[in-house]
Amino acid sequence: MTKAIRFHETGGPEVLKFETVEVGDPGPGQVRVRHTGIAVNFIDIYFRIGRYPAPLPNGLGSDAVGVVEAVGPGVTFLAVGDRVGYMLGPLGAYSEARVMPAEVLIKLPDGISDRTASTIIMKGLTAQYLFRQVYPLQAGDTILYHAAAGGVGLIACQWARAIGVNMIGTVGSDAKAEAARANGCAHVINYNRENFVERVREITDGKGVPVVYDSVGKDTFMGSLDCLQKRGTLVSNGSSSGSVSFDVTLLAAKGSLWVTRPAMVDYALPRPNLLKMADELFDLVLQGKIVSEPNQSFALADAAEAHRALESRQTIGASVLIP
Repeated sequence: MTKAIRFHETGGPEVLKFETVEVGDPGPGQVRVRHTGIAVNFIDIYFRIGRYPAPLPNGLGSDAVGVVEAVGPGVTFLAVGDRVGYMLGPLGAYSEARVMPAEVLIKLPDGISDRTASTIIMKGLTAQYLFRQVYPLQAGDTILYHAAAGGVGLIACQWARAIGVNMIGTVGSDAKAEAARANGCAHVINYNRENFVERVREITDGKGVPVVYDSVGKDTFMGSLDCLQKRGTLVSNGSSSGSVSFDVTLLAAKGSLWVTRPAMVDYALPRPNLLKMADELFDLVLQGKIVSEPNQSFALADAAEAHRALESRQTIGASVLIP
């Protein structure tokens, strides 16, 4: 028997319950992982409130690191004692231990601690697929990135600096602006004091940017379109302020723009893609070009408190749960 966070209905953080659950032995193609760190991501909130439907009751979370403690039949590329991370597979990462499909597990290099890994699996691989696959960036590009001091945002700042990209980032406070600059964001806009569309036009001498990465959604979407050059691309990679609907004829009126709403799974699978993405991320970490540690840590039992902090925008960078 072990402990896990479960929810039996959708709603606020109060629906998260710390319960005793049974974790069995792994079956064919599976392993059992004992968690050492569990990432808290905004997508977890979407499942909790029902924006992304899930059968109930259910566990929560899809991003964690830990140690393999049992291996099922047919698994040859992992062994008991291996340190692993994952960010795909069924919900249930908010737990002390669980059985997982082996194919989604990534072995962690010796030079990367569990503490660091707990902040970079989902968030770092998100930066990888956004910057290297959805809209492949080149040195010298100027981009706009919303929520630059979030968990993905601080890694994105560092990744942009590593490849020579001029990143304009938006944040909501002076403390977050300082964090974004410290991590490599070239220009930081506090949207509570400045009009980000006007500032982007000033920074780019009126030209706008070729790509905007927008994880905020409703509150920023139209402004993001106005920051783009002709034939520019808006990558809608989240909707923390609410979902977006719009008249597609606006794309022609604003300069033949492109909008994409990518999903990680379509870029990370099959498994060889996932391993290639992880190798690129781990290489930057081992070179010291990406440095990531949890800025907020909560006990697993306090998952509801972690959700309240994330939703109220009190957090900077990554938050993790400690079993």
